[in-house]
Amino acid sequence: MVHIVFQASDIDTLQKAIELDDRLKGEVCQIEDEFAVGPIENIFTEEGYNNRLEWWRLVLAFSPYSDSLNKVDDRKVVENILSKLQQGEDIWIWMGQNQHDVCGYYWLISQLQDYQGKVYVLYLNNLPFINEKGHIFYPAALHEILPKELLKARRMARLMTLSEFEVDPDEWKKLCSENAIIRILEGGKKIVSKEADFYDADILRSITTEPQKLQKILHHIFSKVKLKTGDVFLVWRMRELINERKIVVENNWNTGWKDVMLKLPATSETEKPELDITV
Repeated sequence: MVHIVFQASDIDTLQKAIELDDRLKGEVCQIEDEFAVGPIENIFTEEGYNNRLEWWRLVLAFSPYSDSLNKVDDRKVVENILSKLQQGEDIWIWMGQNQHDVCGYYWLISQLQDYQGKVYVLYLNNLPFINEKGHIFYPAALHEILPKELLKARRMARLMTLSEFEVDPDEWKKLCSENAIIRILEGGKKIVSKEADFYDADILRSITTEPQKLQKILHHIFSKVKLKTGDVFLVWRMRELINERKIVVENNWNTGWKDVMLKLPATSETEKPELDITV
């Protein structure tokens, strides 16, 4: 048995659940790319794959994660999954109700169409669980669930249907043809494409005319925005807004995020933001 998750935090939670129930014993693999953002046109071709890599290099510039691109190779993970399937093992795909997991699922399942009857799915869609305080809650991600509670989800594992193997890859093809920069989850498994500026209003509302540290701004955004995305993507959008002169940066990006101070342009004067963000 091979378990597939889409977030690093999910691995530890699932492994702890496996320790509680030998029936779940198996390898845990992670699909690491964040397919809810970025270009995905022709993603299964070398050209499409390389276009996506180049976009990530731009987005990751100046971030604490700039070297992570060299450590991620989801194509090798899929090769391992296919090898396990050919050896007769079953695959269990675990996903929470969030666009990161669902987009990763669509990307993955489009490559497993030859293995109907071997692929199980556990989609924790609007399912109640008990948290550490004994209260009922509806988790958006796997790692929010206590390992002992996650064992209950095991009973909901089901084989993917022939219909799902036909419909879901087509849904991914549609998203690839739209090739939007942002994809959000509207409910169920419905993913909707959005323009790159989708989060810009939330970003601008979190910045004032007084300089603030970048990390403080990010904390404010994550505490207010209902539809979550990654910090790297938000900072890339901030850099784009600096180029559009909607945000002013007070120092150089080359020293990293920790020293960056941002503010809104003053209305009484024409401040020109630094544009030293060339990659």
